[in-house]
Amino acid sequence: MTESPESKKAGKAICLEVRKIADSIGVDLPTELLTKLKLKEGDKLYVVELPDGNFQLSPHSAHHAEAMAIAREVMHEYCETFSALARS
Repeated sequence: MTESPESKKAGKAICLEVRKIADSIGVDLPTELLTKLKLKEGDKLYVVELPDGNFQLSPHSAHHAEAMAIAREVMHEYCETFSALARS
């Protein structure tokens, strides 16, 4: 892993090399990164394009995160209703 000079300001940058893996092209993720992202073999890694054109790696789907945020809003808005339903 290589740290870029810019990473001092924006956090630690990890340089990944794109290379041929069998009949495909891919990257090897260092153990440190896998640990931080809590990923293991077979897990999905999402690449999210940000409004500024940069990309973010996430072990969580942006769609799922958005759906959960909406669910939390609904649960908060109707918490008394849900509470009453649970008691009946």
